[in-house]
Amino acid sequence: MPGENIILLGVNHKNTPVEIREQIALSGGYDEPLAALKNIPGLREYYLLSTCNRVELLLVADPLSNVEENIIDFIFGDRISRDEAQRYLYLLYGQKAVHHLFMVAASLDSMVVGEAQILGQLKEAYRHAARLGCTGPLLNKLLHKSFSVAKRVRTETAIGSSAVSISYAAVQLAKKIFGNLKDKKVLLIGAGEMAELAAEHLVGQGVGEVIVANRTLARAIDLARRFRGKAVSIEELVSQLEYVDIIISSTGATDIILHKDEVKSVMRARMNSPLFFIDIAVPRDLDPRLLEIDNVYLYDIDDLSNVVEINKSERDKEAVKADRIVDEETLKFQRWYQGVAVTPTIQALKKKMDEIALGELDRTLSRMPQIAEVDRKTFARMAEAMVAKILHDPLMYLKSESCAGRDNSDLKVTIVRELFGLTKEEDGR
Repeated sequence: MPGENIILLGVNHKNTPVEIREQIALSGGYDEPLAALKNIPGLREYYLLSTCNRVELLLVADPLSNVEENIIDFIFGDRISRDEAQRYLYLLYGQKAVHHLFMVAASLDSMVVGEAQILGQLKEAYRHAARLGCTGPLLNKLLHKSFSVAKRVRTETAIGSSAVSISYAAVQLAKKIFGNLKDKKVLLIGAGEMAELAAEHLVGQGVGEVIVANRTLARAIDLARRFRGKAVSIEELVSQLEYVDIIISSTGATDIILHKDEVKSVMRARMNSPLFFIDIAVPRDLDPRLLEIDNVYLYDIDDLSNVVEINKSERDKEAVKADRIVDEETLKFQRWYQGVAVTPTIQALKKKMDEIALGELDRTLSRMPQIAEVDRKTFARMAEAMVAKILHDPLMYLKSESCAGRDNSDLKVTIVRELFGLTKEEDGR
């Protein structure tokens, strides 16, 4: 492990427009690109993460190798020039690379801070890299550490507890009305992206059934199949209200599609059991007068936006705690890694210098048999003191804090090994 360099290269939603990210997304999965990386000289271990918002490579490379240009070509190919690629790419070394990885795992670098999806994506990417033998002792340790950092952030902060998207806010409001959603039935009116996201959140909460009503029945069938639900035509909308608990509407209609009188008639058949309406359409789909009906709850997109803004403020407070946890864990890993990288070389250097000093002392004293034992011990202590003083500066160099960029402890170990002629066996590698 000594003499290796941790590098992270990538692009994400913060600095790279979607039209560029689309060009480098890995639609064919992980196996092919991971196999291609094996051909890049100087790589010892590597890991690749590709999502809709980021493509990142985490590498362990020989410190004297120059893998960056090959990796840039791997990411961008001939789609854009190297000069243009530099505008989008971030390139991090050592502690900064570790810190970034932990921020990503903890969902502090996500488009929606605190979302839980990224950790699953990290674990999935790691499974592919480990299965193909791309990772080794260092990356295995580092990636597993990133998972535990994410778990600590989730455990010690409320970073993921507040709704910060319209669709998620809708689900959180539904939980406040009904408590447990596991036996509830959901009706989606419309089959657009917002309704789909809300359905994903609801299914994640274990709702009993999803029903999709849409003007285009084929689209309703496709969406319903995704959530193992059923599709109905838009003409069946009112009749379906008798059997569901939560209605999420997000059509492109220009007029109200569901009026107060229609819902009021259904409430008699429902024996007045609660109905929860979420109108996330602009313009609105649902009659605002629905609120005049007993046991009917209606929230529109402005209501949900207010919830989101309040929760964003709460999540920002929790993000400060999460940042502190990531900083702590980064320092812990850095201390561990520096110890792993530096300690064997320090031990080997001391051992070699002691052997040289004792060897020369023995040869000198063998030619001086008249020297008394007490004087021999004095010479031995002098030799020890000389070794300690000679080693002082090299050891301080190895133990000192790493500089920014590639001049880190990995490179220091390599330089000291070469300067003092330490073999792989001598430094424990």
